[in-house]
Amino acid sequence: MCAVALCAGGAAQAQAPVEDHGRMLQRAQYRAGIAHRELEQARYDAKLAEQDVLNARDAHAAAEQQATARKRELDAAEKVLAAARTRVAAAQKTYDREVSVIDAAPRAPSAAGSK
Repeated sequence: MCAVALCAGGAAQAQAPVEDHGRMLQRAQYRAGIAHRELEQARYDAKLAEQDVLNARDAHAAAEQQATARKRELDAAEKVLAAARTRVAAAQKTYDREVSVIDAAPRAPSAAGSK
């Protein structure tokens, strides 16, 4: 009976490392599954970030083109304004000159003053 007890005890001890190995394997598989989900999430997030960068680059390029067009419009408007101010200044000089001619002209006696 002692021999049977020893065999049974040895079998129980041999069974424990197999169970421990099985649990270790299960835990490793579980952790690997978690790591794989995290990897897939990181890949997905990276893909989204990459798309965001591409979209931002496209928007930036479009904004630069629009800014260039607006700059040309601004430059043209400033030239038109400068020309208009030059015309105003010239017209003001002409007006002032004509008014000074009128002011310098001799005055005829007024009808009220001659009576």
